[in-house]
Amino acid sequence: MTQQQDPTSAPPPGSAGLAIMVWSCDPQNPERAATPVMAAQAAAAMDLKVEMLFTAQAVQWLLPGHADVLIGFGPQTLPVRHYLAAAAGLGIEMRACSQAMHALGLGREALVPQCAGLGGLVAFLGRGQDPAWRTLVF
Repeated sequence: MTQQQDPTSAPPPGSAGLAIMVWSCDPQNPERAATPVMAAQAAAAMDLKVEMLFTAQAVQWLLPGHADVLIGFGPQTLPVRHYLAAAAGLGIEMRACSQAMHALGLGREALVPQCAGLGGLVAFLGRGQDPAWRTLVF
């Protein structure tokens, strides 16, 4: 299952951006899941183009069945849907790893509306090759 990204959504070469891979923050570790979204929101507030790729088990955060799970820690825990809506409202592009979705036996139609679609490691690694972009892995 392969999906190409829409080239019209890509910023011009040299535009500053941050690509974030969400990998180890799966539903078994909800206390970790808020941090990558908060980092994305901070980068967006700094006028950076932000892309998030949810891989492995972390792709489950983009499925409707997890929308009401509380993430974060301490008194600041909020439902996943709150974090995803806030991120989408800031223009953060969230994508689900196509291989992770395939492993779960699911397609694009299973994802929450805030998800921009499917993506993969090639696009993520491509961002790392752009000198104007930085990458983070959680």
